Amino acid sequence: MRVILFDGVCNLCNGYVNWMIDHDKKEQFKFASLQSEYGRQKVAELELQGDYMNTIVYYDNGKGYTHSSAVLRILKQLGGLYSLMSIFLLVPPFMRNFFYNLVARNRYKWFGKRETCRIPTPALKARFLE
Repeated sequence: MRVILFDGVCNLCNGYVNWMIDHDKKEQFKFASLQSEYGRQKVAELELQGDYMNTIVYYDNGKGYTHSSAVLRILKQLGGLYSLMSIFLLVPPFMRNFFYNLVARNRYKWFGKRETCRIPTPALKARFLE
């Protein structure tokens, strides 16, 4: 199973999830907020260290990815022209994550924050693990 764990109160993160839902025609990804019980359990299972709330987490069949590695692997799995972005996996993570972390640190200031986590519509409920 492929699961994208995201910050449920972050407007940028919610926008990314909306974009993924629109572009994931094969419906190969499931979603959960990092704040949910499922999200907390998956983070514990993956033994993520540090402030995992400042990153997207991509869980793909037993393996976890964070930061830019998660985003690039998701795009690769999405296929089509998006998979071309995976070429950036050749760039050392410390370089990729410099820019990722810059956005992550400022995401609330630049994009805003919600008071509560996203609640999926009944039509999308099956794609969310809460």
